[in-house]
Amino acid sequence: MTQRIFIAIAFLTGLGMIFIGTRFLLAPETAEAGYGIHFNEHADYSFHYIKGIRDVFSGLVICLLILTKQTKALGITLAAGPIIPVTDMLIVLSKSYNGIPQAIPHIAAIIVCAAAGTILLSHKSSNK
Repeated sequence: MTQRIFIAIAFLTGLGMIFIGTRFLLAPETAEAGYGIHFNEHADYSFHYIKGIRDVFSGLVICLLILTKQTKALGITLAAGPIIPVTDMLIVLSKSYNGIPQAIPHIAAIIVCAAAGTILLSHKSSNK
């Protein structure tokens, strides 16, 4: 039962990442404000597009692993996944205009990834 709950949470997280990435691709300035940085791009949205496609890809990988029932691969991906929100959080917190409120989404992502990855990898699959 716990495994199913974490798979559902991972799927929702994957869908959320696809949404965030798509927002960076389609509405870069709105997404930038939600991410927690101010980027003086002078109409150059290269950073936004790089972040957007990274998030769309990551969300798709998570969702596809779930849909193809690749639980072990999902667990490995999620266990390694916190490297992204940890790095993003450090970038956000390195700005003098940010604080803990801007780090909260990243902290939540770290906790979800680490917990789901650990649970999925520790679950013994029943071979039938």
